[in-house]
Amino acid sequence: MYKWILKSVLALTLAAGLTAGTGATANAAAAQAPSWVDASYAKQGTVGVHYGGAASKRHKVMIAKAGTVYTYDLSQAKRAEIFPLQSGSGSYEVTLLEQISGTSYKKIGSTSVQLQASGANRVFLGSVQNVNWKESASATALAKKLTAGKKTDRAKAEAVHRYVTAQIRYDFAKAKSLGGAYLPSADGTLASKTGICYDYSSLMAVMLRSSGVPTKLVMGKTTYVKEYHAWNEIYLNGRWVTVDATVDAAYKQAGQKVSFAKDSGKYSVQKVY
Repeated sequence: MYKWILKSVLALTLAAGLTAGTGATANAAAAQAPSWVDASYAKQGTVGVHYGGAASKRHKVMIAKAGTVYTYDLSQAKRAEIFPLQSGSGSYEVTLLEQISGTSYKKIGSTSVQLQASGANRVFLGSVQNVNWKESASATALAKKLTAGKKTDRAKAEAVHRYVTAQIRYDFAKAKSLGGAYLPSADGTLASKTGICYDYSSLMAVMLRSSGVPTKLVMGKTTYVKEYHAWNEIYLNGRWVTVDATVDAAYKQAGQKVSFAKDSGKYSVQKVY
């Protein structure tokens, strides 16, 4: 289902012989950092990117740490977005790319951002490009209502899970029609009451992060479905619990009982947001 996400990374090529960017850390003087990056978010486990290049060109941000690389499309409409530093504490290389043609991109610049250990888990509370709870007014308002009076993170997570699995139905037509870069909208999913696994997992993460519950949006493979899949891991009682609202919604809406937590051994993680 999301093979195109992986292909977009593999297809990315950089034009040779172009000027490399300068380096900087979150603790360096502001004058040393390039104008398109905001490392002040690093304490929250994220980094801001704002670039006003030619609107006719596509732009990407590549964030790498110790061989793990995540590549994101910059929105032409927003031009300023927040991205996660989700690979633990240490140094991240953030690279801004501009399209030459097709899947060929040139490097505009590169900088390093340092994530301290104290901020390594905060990223899973952050509002980032594909878990954008700060711009999801309907989803955050509903989450506040659903979690009102709940005294534990487990109770909050179960309340959100009950709602999502009962109310959101899988959109098979949408799953077949997606062919390019796609970002979920939590408010859009609530409005349509439909979605694909990316929508389910993003909605869960939006509602729980806005309620103060650390939540991962995870992508990879599972024995439950054949296609590339998305689900959540929720931090409860000192450990990460695997929760799959997409699978649970299908079971629940078919009249079957579902368990809140899934066996993590049946899931193979490839990407975490």
